[in-house]
Amino acid sequence: MFRFQFRSMSLIPVLLLQACSLTPGMEMETNSPLSHIEVPVMKDGKLVKEKAKISQITADLIIDRENSKQREINNLPTQNVPMTEYKIGPHDRLQITVWEHPELNDPGGEKINPELAGKMVQDDGMLYYPYVGNVPVQGKTANEVRDLLTQGLSKYFKKVKLDVRVLSFQSHRAAVVGQVKTPGIQAMNETPMTITEAISRAGGVTDDADTSNVTLARDGKLYKIDVMRLYEKGSTDQNLLLKDGDVLNVSDRKDNKVFVMGEVGRQQALQINKGKLTLAQALAEAYGVDFNTSHPEEIYVIRSGEQKPEIFQLNAESPDALILADQFTLQAHDTVFVGTAGVTQWSRVLNQILPGSFTSMMGQAALMGM
Repeated sequence: MFRFQFRSMSLIPVLLLQACSLTPGMEMETNSPLSHIEVPVMKDGKLVKEKAKISQITADLIIDRENSKQREINNLPTQNVPMTEYKIGPHDRLQITVWEHPELNDPGGEKINPELAGKMVQDDGMLYYPYVGNVPVQGKTANEVRDLLTQGLSKYFKKVKLDVRVLSFQSHRAAVVGQVKTPGIQAMNETPMTITEAISRAGGVTDDADTSNVTLARDGKLYKIDVMRLYEKGSTDQNLLLKDGDVLNVSDRKDNKVFVMGEVGRQQALQINKGKLTLAQALAEAYGVDFNTSHPEEIYVIRSGEQKPEIFQLNAESPDALILADQFTLQAHDTVFVGTAGVTQWSRVLNQILPGSFTSMMGQAALMGM
C-alpha cells in the first residue's frame, strides 16, 4: 500500500511539468507586445495577416484615444448645404399661372392630384412651355423660372404677369433607414431638412434604436452622428443639413454588446446602454474579478475593429488601476478577458486527469511530510 502511494505521489511532479501544455481554456501570451496568432488586418485596401499589437492601458493611452474621438466628432462634413431657396430639379412638378391668359394655365386647378398636376421637369432639366419652348430650369429657383418664362412670353403677350410654384418635390431626396418607425425616402422641399427633421418625418426612432450611433453616408464617405448627444446635450453641430442622395441609418442597439470572459464572477454578454460602457462597469456587471483564481495583471480588451484589430492590457495588481478601467470606454463587440492564475490552471489540469483522487492524494502527501 505504501509503495502504491509513493508511486502515485511520484507522478505529481511529472503531471505538474505537463500542466503548461495541457492547461484547459484560453490564455494570452504574457510579456509580449504582439498577439500569439496572426489575424486578418486591412492594409492599403487589402487584407493581410499580421499579429495584433498589445497596448498597455495607461493614462496617456486614454488621453490619446479621447482626443482622437473628439477629432472624429469634429470631422463631420461642412455645412455646404446653405439654407437658400429650393433648387428645381428633374421630376419636380411646377404650377405656372399666367394672369389674364387662362388658356395657358393647367385645367382642373387644385382638383388634380399634385403628383399629376402641373408641368414636370424632364430628366435633362428642361421644362417645355407653350410659345416659349424648352426652358432650362434645373438648379434654378421658382422666382428665376418665373423671370425666364416672363421674358419668353413677353415676345407674344403684353404685360405678362405669371406665378411659379413647386407642386410636387421629387428631385431632391434622402433615405432614412434602420431603427425608425417608417423607414424610406424623404423628399426635400423649401424647408432645408436636418437630421432630426428627417428622423421626425420617419416617425421617430424605435425602442431598439441606438441614437448614439447614427451613420450618414454621403459622397462615398461614412460619418458617425451622435444624435443622443444632440438630444441630451444640445450639441447642434451634430444636426447637419441633409442634401440630395444622403442615406441616414439609425443602428440597432441590440447589436451593441460586449462579451466578458475568463476569471470573472459570471461570464456574459453585456448591453451598451446610451452609447457608453467602461471596462470597470463591465467587470462590475460580471460580478467582479475572481482574485482567487485570476491573474490581475492580465485583464485584456480584445477589439476586432473591422479588420483593424487591437488588444489592450490592464495591469490591475494595484487597486488604483481601476481608475484607468473606469475611464477606458468599451466599444460594441469588444471582448473583455481576465486571465487565469498559473496555480489555478495546474489544479484544473490535475483534476481533469485524476478526478476525485487529486484532493486525497495531496492530503496523503501532507501526512507523509512531502
